[in-house]
Amino acid sequence: MKKILMVLALIMLMTGCGLETEPTETLVVGFDESPLGYRNDKGELVGIEIDLAREAIKRAGAKAEFKIIHWAEKEEELNSGKIDMIWNGMDITPERQEIMLFSKPYMDNRRVLIVTKDNPKKIYSEPDLEGKILGVKAGTTAEFYVNSEEGLKNSLKELKVYKEDELEFVALEKGEVDAVLCDEILGRYAMIKHRNNFEVLPETIGKVNEYGIGFRKSDVELRNRIQEAFDSMKRDGTAKKISEKYFEADVLK
Repeated sequence: MKKILMVLALIMLMTGCGLETEPTETLVVGFDESPLGYRNDKGELVGIEIDLAREAIKRAGAKAEFKIIHWAEKEEELNSGKIDMIWNGMDITPERQEIMLFSKPYMDNRRVLIVTKDNPKKIYSEPDLEGKILGVKAGTTAEFYVNSEEGLKNSLKELKVYKEDELEFVALEKGEVDAVLCDEILGRYAMIKHRNNFEVLPETIGKVNEYGIGFRKSDVELRNRIQEAFDSMKRDGTAKKISEKYFEADVLK
């Protein structure tokens, strides 16, 4: 009996049966701090997309590493191999689909205008931007939308482009811009952060887009692994729980 037990113990040791092994593969997720992924007061990375990415990568048999990137340089970071994916509230657009591979859409997104609470310039919709100073973040679909709408762009007094989300909202608070065009989730987060000094206007600017996870064009196998893991999270309710943790609702598709 002792010999049998010793043999079984040796087999378990050799095969790793019952043991948790540390993943040998590390996948780097590029993100730009936003309401969907940020550092809390303790310096910990938190947010719906941080939690979703960490769990999906774990289920895919790898370890997640997060790297803060400049949003305007995201394609360069991805294609140079500095990051393996972009999971950061990124709209799926035809232009981006030409240079990267996307997961299935996982969240709807709409662009809105943000103004200060008193709304001194009386901006209520897109036509009211004529003669006004508008703020956008570099590399976003908000910047692309303005540049693609010649009538809108030419009607503006000035278009100011900022490298970071917070800079455009500070500019709005100081009166350096009359309105900010951005994703609704970002706008509502900024409204809370700035003590409800802002107002999210109800009109959707342009069409409603969808968020997706971005990969290199050649990384079909990796995209499929992460998609399969994410799908399993939705099936067993894990994704829903993560969403409710941050938004008290299931905001995922």
